[in-house]
Amino acid sequence: MAKDEFFPADLLLLSSSNADEICYVETMNLDGETNLKRKQCLKMSSGLNTEHSLKKFKALIKCEDPNEKLYSFIGTLYLDGMQYPLSPQNILLRDSKLRNTHHIYGVVIFTGHDTKVMQNAMEPPSKRSTVEKRMDKIIYVLFTSVVLLLSTGSIAFGIKTKGDIRDGKLNRWYLRPDHSSIFFDPKRASLATLFHFLTGLMLYGCLIPISLYISIEIVKVLQSTFINHDQEMYSEEFDQPARARTSNLNEELGQVNTILSDKTGTLTCNSMEFLKCSIAGVDYGTGSTEVHNAVVKGTGDGVLELQDSPSALKGHIDAAASRKSIKGFNFRDDRLMHGQWVKAPHPDVIQIFFRVLAICHTAVPVLNNKSGKISYEAESPDEAAFVIAARELGFEFYEKTHTSISLHELDPNTGRKVDRYSHDMHAILTICVCT
Repeated sequence: MAKDEFFPADLLLLSSSNADEICYVETMNLDGETNLKRKQCLKMSSGLNTEHSLKKFKALIKCEDPNEKLYSFIGTLYLDGMQYPLSPQNILLRDSKLRNTHHIYGVVIFTGHDTKVMQNAMEPPSKRSTVEKRMDKIIYVLFTSVVLLLSTGSIAFGIKTKGDIRDGKLNRWYLRPDHSSIFFDPKRASLATLFHFLTGLMLYGCLIPISLYISIEIVKVLQSTFINHDQEMYSEEFDQPARARTSNLNEELGQVNTILSDKTGTLTCNSMEFLKCSIAGVDYGTGSTEVHNAVVKGTGDGVLELQDSPSALKGHIDAAASRKSIKGFNFRDDRLMHGQWVKAPHPDVIQIFFRVLAICHTAVPVLNNKSGKISYEAESPDEAAFVIAARELGFEFYEKTHTSISLHELDPNTGRKVDRYSHDMHAILTICVCT
């Protein structure tokens, strides 16, 4: 499997192109989470990086029966008389996507309906709205009422028609039952009853409001048009107006009576920003949160007070607002930005602080060949925001191998960016824990 491809089946990860024997997958189609998941291959199979070595590899895998549990897997790999336990960390599920890894090799465990994603598949729910379902019930009641009314009348009509000629006498002589058509023929009363029922069904059909569906659809289309042109629902961030993709949306939203939320990603759109920080007891950052802005807007003051920053920094807000916004970075403080942190109190502590942000993470740098810029893909948006903040303040993480991390770091003595290499990963983790 190559990068950015979806896995067609449940696979056991044998080897990865990464030197550290791992790969990253995106499981948005499984659990809706956009953060990357880290998968580890077995050490005894990590060297299988060629087709020739895979052909010589022979092993036996025994595992659990197919089930719907996404986060559990029980199995054992038998190789050369040795047993190697398998865990969910070694399994790549169907419909997940390979990211930040050039290619991987794996062996298929489950296919088709035996895969975990298919075991979790359910019948799609009805897309009919509540109003349409209620209209259907009303139509059923009216149609049943019409059928009962016509059945009763037709049966009575058939009995009466059959008795028009009895013992050679004509009861309803004005209908001329002896020379009547099939609709009033006493000799064929059953057929006359059927035609009477069909005739009544056509005459009483106006009691069933079929045109109500058309009227409701016209109302839905007009409401969707109003939603699409509502200026108060315009998004300035994405430069897009509201767009009603289905006509059932407006009526469904109008009947919501309970709103539930689960975790942080739901409340924050899974988008994190580096806004403020505290280093050696000093608070940095002049930005304000959306909650603060909403409170100020609600009170009508129209002025954002910088309670956490010195009054001398208030004049920098307008200049900071005019700067180009960077996703994940909303930090504004001239005491640290543009290399000014070397003049701040405790520059050595500040350097260690941002160096830790630049190296203590699981993010992977991705170079854009067109623009030449580096972006980061991490297991969580929190880590990505920290790495982006370190990069914007002069500590750019640009390469990571199995044993080292490389940075473009601002040298406080010369004021220029220099390359820093950290070769001992164990020492890096020790520094992070101590810090």
